[in-house]
Amino acid sequence: MKLTLSWLRDHLDTTATVPELASALTDLGLEVESIRDPASALKPFTIAKVLDAQPHPNADKLRVCRVETAQGIQQIVCGAPNARAGITVVLASPGTYVPGIDTTIGVGTIRGVESFGMMASERELELSDEHNGIIELPSGEVGQSFADWLATHDPARVDPVIEIKITPNRPDALGLRGIARDLAARGLGTLKPLPEITVQGTFDTPPVTLDPSLDGGCPLFATRLIRGVRNGPSPDWLQARLRAIGLRPISLLVDVTNFFTFDLNRPLHVFDADRLAGNLTVRPARDGETLQALDGKTYTLTPGQMVIADATGPQSLAGIMGGEPTGVTDATTNVLVESALWDPIRVAATGRAQKITSDARYRFERGVDPAFAEEGLDRAVAMILHHAGGEPSHRATAGTVPDTARAYRFDPDRLKSLVGLDLPADDQRRILEDLGFRVESDRAHVPSWRPDIQGDADIVEEVARVASLTRLQGVPLASPAIPRPVLTPAQARLNRARRTMASLGYNECVTYAFIDRPAATLFGGGDDARRIGNPIASDLSDLRPSLLPGLLRAAARNQARGFQDLALFEASESFTGGEPGQQRAEVTGLLIGRAQSKGVHAPARAQDAFDAKADLDALLATLNAPQKLQLRRDGAPWWHPGRHGVLTLGPKTVVAEFGEIHPRILKALDVKGPAVAFTLWPDAIPQPRSTTRARPRLETSDLQAVERDFAFVVDARTESQALVQAAQGADKALIAEVRVFDAFQGGTLPEGQKSLALTVRLQPKTATLTDAEIEQTSAKIIDKVSKATGATLRT
Repeated sequence: MKLTLSWLRDHLDTTATVPELASALTDLGLEVESIRDPASALKPFTIAKVLDAQPHPNADKLRVCRVETAQGIQQIVCGAPNARAGITVVLASPGTYVPGIDTTIGVGTIRGVESFGMMASERELELSDEHNGIIELPSGEVGQSFADWLATHDPARVDPVIEIKITPNRPDALGLRGIARDLAARGLGTLKPLPEITVQGTFDTPPVTLDPSLDGGCPLFATRLIRGVRNGPSPDWLQARLRAIGLRPISLLVDVTNFFTFDLNRPLHVFDADRLAGNLTVRPARDGETLQALDGKTYTLTPGQMVIADATGPQSLAGIMGGEPTGVTDATTNVLVESALWDPIRVAATGRAQKITSDARYRFERGVDPAFAEEGLDRAVAMILHHAGGEPSHRATAGTVPDTARAYRFDPDRLKSLVGLDLPADDQRRILEDLGFRVESDRAHVPSWRPDIQGDADIVEEVARVASLTRLQGVPLASPAIPRPVLTPAQARLNRARRTMASLGYNECVTYAFIDRPAATLFGGGDDARRIGNPIASDLSDLRPSLLPGLLRAAARNQARGFQDLALFEASESFTGGEPGQQRAEVTGLLIGRAQSKGVHAPARAQDAFDAKADLDALLATLNAPQKLQLRRDGAPWWHPGRHGVLTLGPKTVVAEFGEIHPRILKALDVKGPAVAFTLWPDAIPQPRSTTRARPRLETSDLQAVERDFAFVVDARTESQALVQAAQGADKALIAEVRVFDAFQGGTLPEGQKSLALTVRLQPKTATLTDAEIEQTSAKIIDKVSKATGATLRT
């Protein structure tokens, strides 16, 4: 939206400067995008007088002029037909930039004659399209700035132009009066009342029919016929204003409609009444109908697009663009002026479908003032009568003005509670009234030109916007200190698990909480309780019963792209049911491919269940899990039956599972195995009794530790962990560590038995161990292991 300062002052009585207006507009929400000052571009041009003009010796159409300038008498070669002695002209001296031809003038030689400057035309100075001759001024002093001369004699030509970015919710600001109203409410002037007009008709206007099938597409259609108009060029002031905002003047009748579009946000259209065949009908377009529009293009219409038609067919695309066959020309003597209301949604849809952009469409699809349609028509007719003469008809109206009356609660205290701005109630009331609201008691009645006001909060926003949000002052919060965000123990534990997994070399995955039904069935899901009622995709139909299927799907995608060695993990939630609370935190790690690449000193080795268990043990240690976890082999069916384990706390609480994934599962999910994994449920690990953030005291001893090795023969089905736990229980205070260092079957051992060798580390704390004490502890270890597992000491 563009406007000039003088045009704005037609509506606003103000002495504010352009910078003051620009600052206020941006603060009001009407962001100023640019300011163009034509005077600054015209400052270098000066006034000069032609003293003599003689024919060029080498060119018939050129003249050699002696020109009186501020630098003295100069010789200038000119080709303008009106170059002659005695006229006052506008001079571009050497070194002056001429915007209309994008050239800097220099001293030149034209057909053998030197020329010291150029006498300019209006188009060369971008004042108009006139270029048939140089500018002739009625007066002026030699050397005077042309910009200063225009400011005195024709100020509209050097008017500053302000371009504003209008948000879609402010259709009222698409007219200069709406912008002036906001500035007046801010206090930068007084809104001038619109002049009173009266248009007395002398005959009836041909009736217009609204097709019932429009169904609200055209609430109101008003027309007036003017006979005997004299169409021609618009007055200079009107042409200057249109050019200033980037519009090309065409003729009075067309320029009046453009003027009211930008001045009062009232788009209009004019028909040459003599070129219409019969009365007008507003109706939906019929399939295949065409319209030759004013832009020179022919559009094929589709059913539902609204048109204004006569007996021969569509003559205008409603609210968007008129038709060429019935457009006004310089020969028009009888004109039909139309002002209507159109459904914004239909106008927008039609404009997008036909790819037509026009000023009328831009306004109608955002909403115009419904109460001003008839008055706007009368004001346009009055302007036409004033400049082009003619005899007007009575106003003809089809339809009715929609009722937009509405009111919302006005509570001055809400400005403080919602925005934090403290403003007296009288000032708030004054702002609303300046914006056109009618405030009665505790109700604010919304003006018809503000469709964006839809509630109490909008009333508060209007007051705050006009009062200026820059008046807000920072106020400290009620509490001087902001507490540090605190994670729950479960959340903190899950974060520690993520950090540990990353430090072990795993890459974190974030997969969907929904998976496909076949994968859910493989991992204990697939039931109706966990089925999604309206899934967004067929492969996201069920809540995941485990994190493993998502990781395996991710592994398959990576393998398909050539990545074979993978270490992936996810820390999130799985679902035991479909009801609230039927989910549990889970940390799952997946290893596929090689644990060790082949090299000079060792062959390649694939990941195995013990690699998964080692990483699981590191994770358990990070989460402070109890050391005495029991090992079982009754894991879920997606584990390999002989290569997995279940860690439990007591007989019932399952803490984790680990092992190799069953080949059947890998085949179903298209994963190239083998693959090993572990799953840990952090919530199954008891929280520590002490909540202190301090680390425990470091216990050290300066006494010599002693290690003793024991080799036991046990049943081949006995687990090594049983021997380790039994040995540790022999003397909890003295035994610091027990580990398995050898396992052996065959040879001289009986069938069905194996040898397990343990290293036991004894760490005294008060005195160095004697041989007798060592032997006594060794006997305890042998006895404890023998009773717990039936093992015998190997000789």
